[in-house]
Amino acid sequence: MVTANRIAEMAAAMGEPARAAMLAALMDGRAMTATELARVAGIAPPTASGHLARLVAARLVAAERHGRHRYHRLAGPEAARLIESMMQMAGAAPAPHAVPRFGPRDAALRQARTCYDHLAGRLGVGLADALVAGGWVAMEGEAAWMTEAGRARFGALGIPLPQAARHGRPGCRPCLDWSERRPHLAGRLGAALCSHAFGQGWVHRVEGTRAVTVTPKGRLALREAFGLAESG
Repeated sequence: MVTANRIAEMAAAMGEPARAAMLAALMDGRAMTATELARVAGIAPPTASGHLARLVAARLVAAERHGRHRYHRLAGPEAARLIESMMQMAGAAPAPHAVPRFGPRDAALRQARTCYDHLAGRLGVGLADALVAGGWVAMEGEAAWMTEAGRARFGALGIPLPQAARHGRPGCRPCLDWSERRPHLAGRLGAALCSHAFGQGWVHRVEGTRAVTVTPKGRLALREAFGLAESG
């Protein structure tokens, strides 16, 4: 059962600028060392270690050791969903008399980025729209599911299909996009699509940011496979 103390604990863990910066940096789904996260937050590595311990204790971040290095990543999709929701709330409060501008200021992030382990921005929303229009996926309110036709088409492309699960992460769900304010595709299917796009060389990461770029090969593949006319 969720208690008031647990809510307060998580809010306090997130409510510090350096820790918030670290959580935002981990939203691309990759693991980072304390030194790398210290650089992101603009603090000393020993200070970063203390902040990371607080985030691990709050179960927002998970840590694992590989060789000499200790890596940190978001604790899971639910942690990513919480942070993305906080970003949406923060971006929805404009200064007095200001024209509302949602999402990141960086044009590259608005165009295409990762949202933890799935694609977001105009690319992610456009892909979700194309999948719905093509009959691959159906969306209704806060629910989404693959159609039978979609299962066959995803399989033909070699994209692993999420298996039915009674518990745990949904196979497919809409995720309100931070900048577009319309849903992109999340869940295990969204993660599988994102992984396939990277593996096939359709998209590349932009170093030091969550932004991704669509390659010429990717533009052609996304158009031929999903009917996505504009992909950045």
